[in-house]
Amino acid sequence: KMAVRIKRALVSVFDKAGLPDLAKVFVQFQIAVISTGGTATALRGLGVNVTEVADITKVPEMLGGRVKTLHPAVHAGLLAVRDDAAHMAQLSEQGYEPIDLVVSNLYDFEKAVATGKSFAECVEMIDIGGPTMVRAAAKNFASVAVLSSPAQYPAAIAELLSSEGHLALATRTKLAGEAFLSIARYDNAIATYMATASSAPAVQFREYTTALPLKYGVNPHQKPAAIATVAGGRLPFTVVNGTPGYINIMDALNAWQLARELEQACGLPAAASFKHVSPAGAAIGVPLSDTLAQAYDVVGKALSPQAIAYIRARNADPLSSYGDFAAVSGIVDVSTAELIRREVSDGIIAAGFDDAALAILRAKKEGKYIVLQADPSFQPDPVEYKEVYGVGLVQLRNNAVISKELFSNVVTSAAIPDAAARDLIVATITAKYTQSNSVCYAVDGQAVGVGAGQQNRVDCVKLAGRKARLWHARQHPKTLGLPFRDTVKRPERVNARVAYIANELTARDQETLFTQAPPALTDAEQADWAAQLTGVSLSSDAFFPFRDNIEQANQFGVKYIVAAGGSVQDADVVAACNEHGIAMAFSGLRLFHH
Repeated sequence: KMAVRIKRALVSVFDKAGLPDLAKVFVQFQIAVISTGGTATALRGLGVNVTEVADITKVPEMLGGRVKTLHPAVHAGLLAVRDDAAHMAQLSEQGYEPIDLVVSNLYDFEKAVATGKSFAECVEMIDIGGPTMVRAAAKNFASVAVLSSPAQYPAAIAELLSSEGHLALATRTKLAGEAFLSIARYDNAIATYMATASSAPAVQFREYTTALPLKYGVNPHQKPAAIATVAGGRLPFTVVNGTPGYINIMDALNAWQLARELEQACGLPAAASFKHVSPAGAAIGVPLSDTLAQAYDVVGKALSPQAIAYIRARNADPLSSYGDFAAVSGIVDVSTAELIRREVSDGIIAAGFDDAALAILRAKKEGKYIVLQADPSFQPDPVEYKEVYGVGLVQLRNNAVISKELFSNVVTSAAIPDAAARDLIVATITAKYTQSNSVCYAVDGQAVGVGAGQQNRVDCVKLAGRKARLWHARQHPKTLGLPFRDTVKRPERVNARVAYIANELTARDQETLFTQAPPALTDAEQADWAAQLTGVSLSSDAFFPFRDNIEQANQFGVKYIVAAGGSVQDADVVAACNEHGIAMAFSGLRLFHH
């Protein structure tokens, strides 16, 4: 009762892909076919008996083909409710017959616009009869099926073949929804074009399709929540394991962009560690020194370049990276997965995973560790949209490409060597994906201090500087030699090293963490060690408003700086750099991120 036997079809298509397969079905089930123009010619060539539309409307095509199917003989046959006796009686009185199937796709208006057709030519590509038929058939889905895209043909053909020429109600309902969506997209494209071509306000239509429901949004009370594809596109990743949340996705998408750009800019595997939509660390796969290997707890481990990039990113600020979302630019191998396994982390996004590495990650967090595989070929829309408090914000994506050419405008006496340019690239790309205001310190191919989200720039410089100094202090021989008990876990060791450097260990810490009380790291020892931190590169996401930023950066070993420039205090800032022997380039590029 719920399936409809397809006895009569109306076929009028602009895109004739898939017609041969449909034609076979029409012939096999003796489906009467109504058509016109090029579609009718194509079907006859495929062996289908075709009745011209004009033969049922008794009216020839008019106005150069603009009027073909706009007639009650067509639309009454589409819209008549089969269970309504009055409807069927009226059809009979007029000599009309029901139509059970519409196959129609529309003039390619968007292609006409994209290929630079004139305004008049684009207007002529606005389909009228096609959308009208599709809407009528979709409205009457209880009795009529509609195929609005060649992509739908294979499934429909398979069902017709398996059910002796019938289409089920569930199928017709699904096809109707897809038909209305196709018409909405078509009308949106036309409305956008007409607004652009006239003096009307610009119009943009955004289409979101739920791809993955989420448990909640940023906070548990923010429901409903979902991940959606945009404008009929696809997600830039697939979920391989676990159940990502809203913040996980925000971190993953930003971290992936950062890591990928680092690899593209430096030609080495790259990685990033994100928390709350800002990087705690980022790095490229530059070999580790013996001291760093000890500080990062990887002495004696055979590490791939990708694993090195990961361990550097994770250890820039391990206190902040606790519970992070990581990204690596390439394939996660076993050596990288083994490092991830030992860390407290929410998830990872990567270009791919070795089978053995994936098995390691799937077992993490009792099988709940989030694993996302990024699609390196994905290209987002160049224009991005955000809604805040009922207001839509539109802008071009930050597609600025970071390379050493950005540092060519050196405004100080000192120059920027190639090794420093590489670190400035690392720092600048990291800052590009850090909540503003921000600065980033980098040394030896990795970020060592990120100052994120401060309302004034000098606080960014101080915050990032303190993190860089802490990173360096973790390499002090006394820090490296802390006598931990074997039972002390990695997160506790990270916290203990930070407390030790800050001289904040409690009596309980001394007793429970160590086999014996470690000797204090004195202020004099700390000052002497901090003085050895030099050659640091700093990138700022905007200009420095005052020279105090330079005075602070100098205290943390900064010798190379890139900033946008453009402050009324630029001359004073440059003078401060020259006084301290710091090389600085003005990039002319602001990189705020919100």
